[in-house]
Amino acid sequence: MLRFGLFGAGRIGQVHAETLSTHPGTRLVAVHDPVPEGAAALAGRTGARVAADADEIIGDPEIDAVLIGSPTPTHVDLITAAVRAGKKVLCEKPIDLSLARVDECWHEISPLDPTVMIGFNRRFDPSFAAVKQRVDRGDIGDLEQLVITSRDPAPAPAEYIKVSGGIFRDMTIHDFDLARHFLGDVVEVTVFAANRVEPYIAEAGDVDSATVVLKSANGTIATIINSRRCAFGYDQRLEAFGSKGMLQAGNQTATTVTWSSAAGTAQADPALDFFLQRYMPAYRAELDHFVSAVEQGVAPSPDFTDGREALALAEAANESLRTGCVVKF
Repeated sequence: MLRFGLFGAGRIGQVHAETLSTHPGTRLVAVHDPVPEGAAALAGRTGARVAADADEIIGDPEIDAVLIGSPTPTHVDLITAAVRAGKKVLCEKPIDLSLARVDECWHEISPLDPTVMIGFNRRFDPSFAAVKQRVDRGDIGDLEQLVITSRDPAPAPAEYIKVSGGIFRDMTIHDFDLARHFLGDVVEVTVFAANRVEPYIAEAGDVDSATVVLKSANGTIATIINSRRCAFGYDQRLEAFGSKGMLQAGNQTATTVTWSSAAGTAQADPALDFFLQRYMPAYRAELDHFVSAVEQGVAPSPDFTDGREALALAEAANESLRTGCVVKF
């Protein structure tokens, strides 16, 4: 039984608390959040205790691992402290908004042979994972093109946008990791972007609509399509095109019922409206992979390096947006 401490009792912390408290191989021991009421409510629902501060979790010898679901600026310090204390780490993306700070963190913890997994849960989505397995199996021959579509149902509030680090570090970073998962090393990044959704996003110096084109070392091209708004729900699709065929993973709806009438044919439910609905199975599979890796003494994936490389792609996307040029690695 792997005993966990959880940092963060907000939206994502609640997701992880549910997976930790229901997984047969884990036990949620303690929860810490700067908002005591939130930590107390979450601990009460899961049978955990409230930790007064981060040090209480880090210093507890009965806690084997930590799950970091707190705000991004806290990630590096918590990863570093947990690794120094000999604990395994599962941390939400991104590691940090600064690539230099990520590199400093790795310089500090790498001599300790750390176990650090970064929470790019889309690798564990059952549909996306099935596409990847079939690509690896050769079902479509050589992979030539990958299309990742990711559109949020509605833009985040202005307060969040201001501190998010921008669309590429905050939103597209999931897609960067997924693209690397399929393509391997990326050597070119090109961005086309605009503001079409909310004025406050532009006022924060960010964009809300973007297309990113990535080129891999062997010439495979990935296209990532992002928007902060989608009228029909949480638009999450994947297409892998190869020399012998194509694989597609479509949107998920609440039911598989379709309706046909004089007004239209094969009308379906809207796509699931939020990431918690769409990716809950992926969060469970992500935790299962982490637990299995720890039990078997192998490195989990995606690891710290994957987190670093996804952030590097986000930085390259920002450079391409700023300069209007192709950025080469």
